[in-house]
Amino acid sequence: MKLSIVIPARNEAGNIEHTVTQLRDYLDNANINDIEILVVDDGSSDATFEIVSALHAQDERIRVVKNTGRNGFGRAVTFGLDRFTGDAVIICMADASDMPQDVEKYYYILRDEADCAFGSRFIKGAKVVDYPRFKLVINRIVNFFLKLMFRSKYNDTTNAFKGYRRNVIEGCRPFISPHFNLTIEIPLKAIVRGYKYKVTSISWHNRKVGKSSLKLPEQGSRYLYTLLSVWFEYLLVRRDTYRTDDGVFEPLTHTDIPMKSE
Repeated sequence: MKLSIVIPARNEAGNIEHTVTQLRDYLDNANINDIEILVVDDGSSDATFEIVSALHAQDERIRVVKNTGRNGFGRAVTFGLDRFTGDAVIICMADASDMPQDVEKYYYILRDEADCAFGSRFIKGAKVVDYPRFKLVINRIVNFFLKLMFRSKYNDTTNAFKGYRRNVIEGCRPFISPHFNLTIEIPLKAIVRGYKYKVTSISWHNRKVGKSSLKLPEQGSRYLYTLLSVWFEYLLVRRDTYRTDDGVFEPLTHTDIPMKSE
């Protein structure tokens, strides 16, 4: 299985080389060599693009593309999801907050066990280092309500670090979230549309360089819009689609509906 790793990056010159090389070197040592690390430069004004371009010159498995449209975390991730070449894809953050050991865990889940690999920072075996207190409180509240609304036991939906087989990405399109609300859109669609997922414990470390571009006050209405869009599908029309053998959802027609016997 070829593994792609999509990393959205905006002004991450202080982190991106460490993030990319750490991932590449760890996976090589784990004998996971058929990889692609795709960095999406989301309108950086620093040397992010040039740094990754230099890494590409040394290793063609490392690629960098510029998001040529409007900027935003969700748009950058979608730009990468439109261009990755692997059989499965993992979305990682550019600030090295996600651990290479967990990427390895995801790889084997996606290869052998499930359509989606979902990590949780809040189950036994997980480790969280230096999570800002206010964000942690908001995180737990939001994830609690997501569990209730979708009748799910999964408790870390809002985390961007997740993995999907290619057919899941195709089956969850179109993506409507331009910003960090994409972090809930893809996994919730995957759950609602019946893809199999496995949850594993992961570690998370707060960035050491720079500041996060996530601004909670700006994201509330965006998260609500995405949440309600997928929730209405869950409540009203999830039975109007079915998954084909290649994992892509298609609309049911009247010929697909069994007739009642007389």
